[in-house]
Amino acid sequence: MSLKFACVVVLVIVCGISAQHHHHKPAISSQHIERHDIPAHPPKDFLEHHGPAKYEFEYKVHDPHTGDDKFQHETRDGHHVKGVYSLHEADGSIRTVHYTADKKQGFQADIKHSTKHVEPKHH
Repeated sequence: MSLKFACVVVLVIVCGISAQHHHHKPAISSQHIERHDIPAHPPKDFLEHHGPAKYEFEYKVHDPHTGDDKFQHETRDGHHVKGVYSLHEADGSIRTVHYTADKKQGFQADIKHSTKHVEPKHH
């Protein structure tokens, strides 16, 4: 009888320890994709009937547990691509990149970094 009692006590202790896990805020991720498919090998007159490539997508990630926090949005209409993405750097600053790409100018990016507010230490 004391062996059964000891087993129950051990089981209760183990269950209590495993139930004491860390509670984390849930990660949030979302995406939006709008596709306009083009065949891998389109016929020569495909663009005349269907127009140039066109798409739009967006995604966001916010995970307080890992610190992963980023966003991207991009559109394409023919040979013109336009987009923005941002991410939180390890030092707490935010990098934001606005970009465009086309046949005439190629890829162009405007990169901005926010500065992290640091409190001065008082002695």
